[in-house]
This record gives sequence, C-alpha cells and structure tokens, in this order.
Amino acid sequence: MDKNKETDTIKIVTYEPQYQEAFKSLNTEWISKYFEIEAADTIALDHPKEYILDKGGEIFIALLNDEAIGVCAMIKMQEDFDYEMAKMAVSPKAQGKGIGLLLGKFVIDWAAQNNASTIYLESNTQLEPAINLYYKLGFKEVTRKNSPYKRANIQMLLDLKNQE
Repeated sequence: MDKNKETDTIKIVTYEPQYQEAFKSLNTEWISKYFEIEAADTIALDHPKEYILDKGGEIFIALLNDEAIGVCAMIKMQEDFDYEMAKMAVSPKAQGKGIGLLLGKFVIDWAAQNNASTIYLESNTQLEPAINLYYKLGFKEVTRKNSPYKRANIQMLLDLKNQE
C-alpha cells in the first residue's frame, strides 16, 4: 500500500535547465553502477538541449517534494521509429516504489499524444528489473542494427498502433 501512497505525490514535469544536474547525475549514477560511461552517454548528458530537445525530443523529470528522483528522455528518431525511450534513471533511494512504471506510462502517453506509432529502446539483459518493466509496458524484443552503446544487448519496440 505504501507504494501507491508515494507515487500519488510524484509530479512529472518537462525538462528545464534547472534539472540538468539531476538528469546527468541520476543517469551517471546508475550507468556507473553496472557499466562504464560511453561517449554517446556524455554527449546526451552534457548537451540535452542540443542532442534531445532541439531535435524534437523531450526529457521528463519525476519530482517528489520538488526533488528530482527520476528522469527519462524521449529522443526523436530520424528513421525506423518515432521515438527512442532513453536515459531512464531512478534514484537508488526511490527504486522499487513504482517510479519507473509511472515515468514509463507517462512518456508513452506523451508519445501517443504526439502521434507516435512506435517507441524503441536499448537496454541490457543484466538489468532484470528494467527489462521486466519494459515488458510490463508492452515492449517486445526486436533485432535491429548495431547500437552506439557497447552495453546494449537487447533492443525492444512498442507498437502503439497495434497494442493488445
């Protein structure tokens, strides 16, 4: 029951420059825990305006009492799919409380409202809670071209037009 109580007080807002440090630190923290920071990470985390926002994407911040505890980016794709769900991270102190699910549903709804028909993501099967979350959100495993990330060993797709 506590899980729902906490998520009821979560507010999700769109990116503003004041959230730059939270976007970078939350992602750096989780990536560093399991993998190494790669060049593609640094570009996106250091330059979200140029890399994500200016290209038609959006970044969402989950706030608990005005503290950023979760982030997720929707990167506008130039080919194949409409958006890539990327750079999702939840603060360790907020993990296991449904924040990822809340963020995931929110960004999927946002994409649907922006006429997206497909959302793509890359992850690593070592991250079982994340993979389970993606399946719960309706993503299915796909095979695609090579990833810019060494750590990516699974690619998934959500077809918004043909959901069960």
